[in-house]
Amino acid sequence: MTLRALYVDFNSYFASVEQQLRPELRGKPVGVLPVLAESTCCIAASYAAKAFGVKTGTRVSEARALCPEMIFVEARPALYVEFHHRLIAVVESCTPVEKVLSIDEMVCVLTGSQQQRENALALAAHIKRSIGEQVGQEIRSSIGIAPNTFLAKVASNMQKPDGCVVIELADLPEKLYTLNIRDLNGIGKRMEQRLINQGISTIPALYAANRQQLRAAWGSVEGERMYDKLRGLEPPATQTQRRSLGHSHVLPPELRNYRDAFAVLHRLLQKAAMRLRSHGLHTGGLQLRVKFLNHPTWETGSLCSLTDDTLALIHILQQLWQAYPAALRAVPLAVGVTLTHLAKPGAHTLDLFAAEAPSRTKLDNALDVLNQRYGSNTVYFGGAHSALNHAPMRIAFTHIPDLEIEGDGNSAVI
Repeated sequence: MTLRALYVDFNSYFASVEQQLRPELRGKPVGVLPVLAESTCCIAASYAAKAFGVKTGTRVSEARALCPEMIFVEARPALYVEFHHRLIAVVESCTPVEKVLSIDEMVCVLTGSQQQRENALALAAHIKRSIGEQVGQEIRSSIGIAPNTFLAKVASNMQKPDGCVVIELADLPEKLYTLNIRDLNGIGKRMEQRLINQGISTIPALYAANRQQLRAAWGSVEGERMYDKLRGLEPPATQTQRRSLGHSHVLPPELRNYRDAFAVLHRLLQKAAMRLRSHGLHTGGLQLRVKFLNHPTWETGSLCSLTDDTLALIHILQQLWQAYPAALRAVPLAVGVTLTHLAKPGAHTLDLFAAEAPSRTKLDNALDVLNQRYGSNTVYFGGAHSALNHAPMRIAFTHIPDLEIEGDGNSAVI
């Protein structure tokens, strides 16, 4: 009984949710866009679209060239989050979910008789059937079953869409020999090049390397962890500390100007500050990024005394924006704001001159309560007013938005 992990990966998740909710899209090539604009790219594609070569990151113009019948829809993140929670509940009704890894991935630990191959396969079939019955037939998943989470994820990627693959210890390493080294989670383009520099360019070569060679290739203990994961062991989970958080937004054509780009940044910063407080963190730095059409990206930033004060961060934003390269007359295409150097409040020395902190704290807390109760746009600082209906909730790979904190709602300006 070597099977300990069952990995559920929902296929073309955003596009599948859209097809479940809109029957007219089913079976058709669908691209999900952050905003309906020709200059943006797909953040998800249906399997009918993938058959033409359209994938995440494909630009709209390129997608149209690959598949003239493409149908583009604007992303609806709140719905994807709602479906996410429904799907967790369905899987939980079949077997406990050990960990949610992203908006469309989760892992379950197999115990007792579940570790037997036939029982694990029966459980996978039960999960798929329950999802179809309780959420919808368009929400399909690929399931991987293996001795550890890492290999279960690899298995889930080996048969898409709607597949189920089992990897047992007896199958290793030969069952993975047909894969490319980049098919393994944790090996991206840069890591692949580092491995090639060590003379490791294939899965057989990766398995042939000893623990010390992999540590040297990774430049850290992570190489030794990879050595163990390849052999079906489950290394202890590492404690990771959030170092930054932020938001970005592709500007629709009508907002591609100096004034509105700043308003969107203002809105993004207010959202980020509210998220910061929800995590019980302070920030020690603010970074801005503006991507231009046919011009290099402009980036700037500043360190600051650790704070979670929205007004203090707005003041820094206003100072940084004074350096905006307006003389270039370049068209802003996308903007982003990132809070850096995050820390718990008790982990730093208070600012000697922070006389206004108590009243600011009360103000921020009052705004957070109102926005969580009545919608995140209930009360806001006026700099974001012209962008209020833009920069909606976004879903990053490892960040599942809290609908109470990041959801959209009605507004009042202060």
